[in-house]
Amino acid sequence: MLRVALAGRALPSALPSALPALALPLLVLPLLAAAPARAAEGFDYTVRIDAPAPLKEMLEKNLDLLRFRGNARVDREQLQRMVRAAPAQVRTLVATDGYYDPVVSARLDGDGAEPRVLVTVEPGEPVRVAEVALVLEGFAPPGDQAKELAFDTAALKAGWSLKQGAIFRQEDWEQAKRNILRQVVQTRYPRARIVDSAATVDPEQHRAELRVVLDSGPELRFGELRVEGLKRYPASIVANLNQIHPGDYYSEAALQSLQSRLQDTGYFSSVEVSADMSAILNEQLEAGEAAEAGAPAAAAAGPMAPLPLLVRVSENKRKNVSAGLGFSTNTGNRASLSYDDLSIFGLKLKSALTLETKKQTARGDFYFPVTPKGYSDSVGASFERSDISGEVTSVTTVGAKRAWGTPLLERSLALEFLSEAKTINNVDAGKSKSLPLTYSITLRRLDNLLFPTKGYAINAQLGGALLPLLTDEAFVRGYGRAVLYQPLGAHSNVILRGEAGALASKNKSGVPAVYLFRAGGDQSVRGYAFQQLGVQEGGAIIGGRYLTTASAEYQYWFKPTWGAAVFYDAGNAADSFKDLHPKSGYGVGARWKSPVGPINVDAAYGHAVKKYRLHFSLGFSF
Repeated sequence: MLRVALAGRALPSALPSALPALALPLLVLPLLAAAPARAAEGFDYTVRIDAPAPLKEMLEKNLDLLRFRGNARVDREQLQRMVRAAPAQVRTLVATDGYYDPVVSARLDGDGAEPRVLVTVEPGEPVRVAEVALVLEGFAPPGDQAKELAFDTAALKAGWSLKQGAIFRQEDWEQAKRNILRQVVQTRYPRARIVDSAATVDPEQHRAELRVVLDSGPELRFGELRVEGLKRYPASIVANLNQIHPGDYYSEAALQSLQSRLQDTGYFSSVEVSADMSAILNEQLEAGEAAEAGAPAAAAAGPMAPLPLLVRVSENKRKNVSAGLGFSTNTGNRASLSYDDLSIFGLKLKSALTLETKKQTARGDFYFPVTPKGYSDSVGASFERSDISGEVTSVTTVGAKRAWGTPLLERSLALEFLSEAKTINNVDAGKSKSLPLTYSITLRRLDNLLFPTKGYAINAQLGGALLPLLTDEAFVRGYGRAVLYQPLGAHSNVILRGEAGALASKNKSGVPAVYLFRAGGDQSVRGYAFQQLGVQEGGAIIGGRYLTTASAEYQYWFKPTWGAAVFYDAGNAADSFKDLHPKSGYGVGARWKSPVGPINVDAAYGHAVKKYRLHFSLGFSF
């Protein structure tokens, strides 16, 4: 019985019979270099591999007979050498896929201008994992009361990916070791390492025994915050966003979260957040020097010093002006001009002027630095004029907003004062003012926030103007929307979307139009113009008290970044439930995962208006 022990990263196929195959390139390449040059078309051969599909694909990519095929310096004699060495090389290659006892043959047929090589592989029974020994050294015992958060070594062992009974493949073996090490270095033990690993393979019994020794290294905690690169902006911008406290266990997730929050502020062009490992290196050097000087081991041992939390930033320019031109299938042609100033009396100013065919907007907002408790406060003002389906509105808004949370769970509370004037069918419809307070919450459980394929997102809003202060008509308004992404296979998925809203008030005429409901457009019911669905008033469409829409879409990705879709949308807005008759739209679309987000182009047919409409949208907004 032949037993092969594999240590470290050695190939499990290191069998004596494999040595000729491993040496083949060393023998063939010099011969190819020394052979006289000839026309590439003067000599050629074909190779047929008869093997199970996965092995056949691997051999086609790695077998020398195919790698050197087409080389202008290969002649018949060199081809015969490769054919004789092919069985040993095949055994080497298929052993990495778990087959240590294959029956392999290779022969050269044909005496004509194009010889044929036939390689036959019967892999036999694969070697399977029989035992797995994971030895964890240095970790705090689960029952150690001195550790308030004992490391879950049981979960670490349970997460080992190369389970008993699995085929022993070299790639899976290496990946399993990388995975378990990665789990450890992400939190508390960033200096962990695999100090020993071995796979003992018994080809005759078709079994492999695995052993991995993982040393945790020192348990590390974060220390004080250090910030480098600040010139224009106060250090409080970084400190207030930092949720890592001195004494917290090291965590890669915490570092990445802080880096993301700092990048999102807009103050910095680049952000690098890390734990300063130089403190560890210095301690290790001092310990080594102490050991050389004959100091007792205990003198050099003990808990490691906390790791300083190091934040390196490159600041954005304080002032920025940008302009753009565009087109929207919702609101028509667009020209925009924006001006940002990142430091006005310690606040950040963002302002923009947007001129569209159906809507014109001017807006400016001042943002306060995020507070130590994570609140983002802002105040702002805006003016918006819109001309949609015969209703022309002009709204001036002054408001304040507090937002908090994470991209997974966002919440906000906004107080606005609105003054609105509108005309319907060129007839003055009066003016109104209102002071509503609105609470909003958004929950995201998506596999990817930019290109979601699985999961869901929900947004809910509840608000209104109940006090007579600066309000012409008291009202209460609720609104909710949700989207669900469900994969159906490797190349397809379904998207389900829905929204609903309701408004309660004594008189609708005193409620600002922005708080009423309409439907239709790129992100609503496709096949209809932007906000085309609502309450008919003469030749105009105005908002209603109630809203419902729903959508079902099937996507098929025939390439990783290119796909096609079919969809069906339905919905409407009305002043009563009995008038809430859904209008349907359906069609087909193209999808492209661009570097800036998904681009959707849809051709939709509006059943109620009996017209086709093209819709274009960019990105996932929720």
